[in-house]
Amino acid sequence: MGMSAGGGGEGSVMAEINVTPLVDVMLVLLIIFMITAPLMSHKVQVDLPLATAEKNDADLSTITIALTSNGDIFWDDKPITREAFFAQLRVEARREPQPQVQLRADRDTTWEDAGKLFSLAKNAGMKSVRVVTTPQR
Repeated sequence: MGMSAGGGGEGSVMAEINVTPLVDVMLVLLIIFMITAPLMSHKVQVDLPLATAEKNDADLSTITIALTSNGDIFWDDKPITREAFFAQLRVEARREPQPQVQLRADRDTTWEDAGKLFSLAKNAGMKSVRVVTTPQR
């Protein structure tokens, strides 16, 4: 602790903070960052190969599942029972590559009904089920 030379008497403690060491450290850090910042902006030059995009001819079929608010299920716009739906999903899950499954549901459909369809699809082995929505106007 520093001792005050005047004012408070002999041997009193100085109540001021000595900021000189803090300023010294900050100036050293500032100088270090000023020196290293330009070095970090240089990037490694890499000669990348050129590539052309080719159309993928893989069969990316889509299965559209519609769920009405009263619980009816439609497979590509054809009515289907839950048992037949699960059996058909198991067949489609074995295909390579798996078709894309898109779920369309009525606005008034409960999350419980949609969740049941998601769980049926997962149990059948489907890797991905997507929800189709209509954007707001």
